[in-house]
Amino acid sequence: MYKQQKQNNEKKSAMKMALLMVAATVVIVVLTVTPWNYIPTQVTENAEVLAIIEAGCVVESKHGHSFVVPNCDSSVGDLVSVTFHVPGAELNGYYDRIRDKLETVEP
Repeated sequence: MYKQQKQNNEKKSAMKMALLMVAATVVIVVLTVTPWNYIPTQVTENAEVLAIIEAGCVVESKHGHSFVVPNCDSSVGDLVSVTFHVPGAELNGYYDRIRDKLETVEP
């Protein structure tokens, strides 16, 4: 009876240790990989019409993304509202900080 109880306690201790290690690994991964920098974020902004083509108006956002807005009856230079998705890192300056760090390392 005592031997069986001791084995059960050892199994519980091993299970607790495994769960603790899994939890620690999850925390480390979340803090180092920062998944919120890669999750797409919806952005709506007014973009200037650059050109008119058969498919609609070509616009460019402040983030440097070009889009074709279908059924656009605006003219070149007008502002058109566009909605698109970008990685969170483009909005929070994550890429800029990485680029700054790389510039300090380059010879």
